[in-house]
Amino acid sequence: MRALCGAIIAAGALIGLGLTSLGIGTRYAADPATAVVKPDQDRDKGSDSESTTPAKVERTPFLVRLSQMDRPLIFILVFQTCSAIIGMGIAFVGLAYHHHRRHREFEWQRERAAAVQRTTV
Repeated sequence: MRALCGAIIAAGALIGLGLTSLGIGTRYAADPATAVVKPDQDRDKGSDSESTTPAKVERTPFLVRLSQMDRPLIFILVFQTCSAIIGMGIAFVGLAYHHHRRHREFEWQRERAAAVQRTTV
C-alpha cells in the first residue's frame, strides 16, 4: 500500500510538472528566441576596406533564467519537484519494505511447513 501511495503521489507530481512546463512555455513564448549582439566597432576602425562591407550580426540564444522568472512559477516548479522526489522516495521505500515483509512471511511459512524431526527412543 505504501508503494502504491508513493507511486500515486509521484505520478501526480510529474503530471503537475508537465503542466507547469506548459505554463512556463506559454508565459515566455512571446520572448524572442535569439538576442542580437552588435559587433565591436573598435576592431573595424583600423582599415577602410573592412568598413565598407556590412557588419555581421551575431545572434545568441535567449535564455530565461530562474532569477528572471515570475515568483509563482518558480514556487510551483520547486513544489512539484519536491513532491516528485518525495513520492518516488515513498514508492521505492514502500516497495523495498513490501519485499522484505513478503520474504519474512515466506521464511515463517517454510519453517512451519518443515517436517518436525522425531527423536527415536
